[in-house]
Amino acid sequence: MQTELSRTLGIEHAVFGFTPFPAVAAAISRAGGFGVLGAVRYTAPDDLKRDLDWLDAHAGGRPYGLDVVMPAKQVEGVSEADVEAMIPEEHRRFVRDTLAAHGVPELAEGEAPGWRITGWMEQVARTQLDVAFDYPIRLLANALGSPPADVVTRAHDRDVLVAALAGSARHARKHQEAGIDIVVAQGYEAGGHTGEIATMVLTPEVVAAVDPLPVLAAGGIGSGPQVAAALTLGAQGVWLGSLWLTTTEADLHSPALTRKLLAAGSGDTVRSRALTGKPARQLRTAWTDAWDDPAGPGTLPMPLQGLLVAEAVSRIQKYEVEPLLGTPVGQIVGRMTAERSVQAVFDDLTRGFEQAVDRIHRIAGRSGRP
Repeated sequence: MQTELSRTLGIEHAVFGFTPFPAVAAAISRAGGFGVLGAVRYTAPDDLKRDLDWLDAHAGGRPYGLDVVMPAKQVEGVSEADVEAMIPEEHRRFVRDTLAAHGVPELAEGEAPGWRITGWMEQVARTQLDVAFDYPIRLLANALGSPPADVVTRAHDRDVLVAALAGSARHARKHQEAGIDIVVAQGYEAGGHTGEIATMVLTPEVVAAVDPLPVLAAGGIGSGPQVAAALTLGAQGVWLGSLWLTTTEADLHSPALTRKLLAAGSGDTVRSRALTGKPARQLRTAWTDAWDDPAGPGTLPMPLQGLLVAEAVSRIQKYEVEPLLGTPVGQIVGRMTAERSVQAVFDDLTRGFEQAVDRIHRIAGRSGRP
């Protein structure tokens, strides 16, 4: 699964794996792909430094990258407390009532939430970059459009490629104009924040829009034939995220959530604003249903929604309240039916890719005969 981009980065397979878990990112790089560590959950610089130390030591000398979330435009002088103060009491009450209806226990006195979405705040993302640029990262990806111009310049000064996710050809062109090196065409099927255009349609549109920039296809990809299809559509690689959630190296801290993922079908996800305020594909749960119910108060815009539900999500996860328990995940969840190692996933991807390419060669050979 070699392309011009994979050769440029010195990786064996043009498979880019996004994950919040350092052990998964390291395993992806060791398997010949390109591990990308998601930084959004790191609110303390020392925590990110600790995990990058570990990742750097366990990636086998292979390249890896970092994924951050930051807007293209900076808002000066806005603190987390300022944003918290904008959350209406009606929405806080709705959270309390929903948790009470499902008997979700309180956190222990003095216990801080284990899940916090302050990583969506630009000042937090900038502290993450201050840490990350001390490491030999080869790629900086931004999940919220093009990063600010000074960040792009800072990355390029360190010979770090910059990637940005796009849900339309229009977004992709903006990335190209902003000096982005790689565009990730993320289709409707993908987990997390995603637009409304399916991967099969989006990928060739983005490829044509930003040529000659390399494009990675994302969304609904979890098998070798799907990787082959993405490359056939003009992509120079694939960006996979959901597929790693049920690998043995992943650390979900929740047997109940793992069971739900393994049991879910491709129709058991929903695009909901319940988690962050922007449409994000995730497991459909009683929590997403409550927020999507027209009788409720409705979700708040980013980053208000994420700050509002942070403690609630921590409580749901800690006590494994299954009706409410969910996670961002794409429609590929229907293929995630067993726990496997990252290496086993790669073995399956490469074997399926080779079979798909051989099948196309046979078809092409037959079509040329009278």
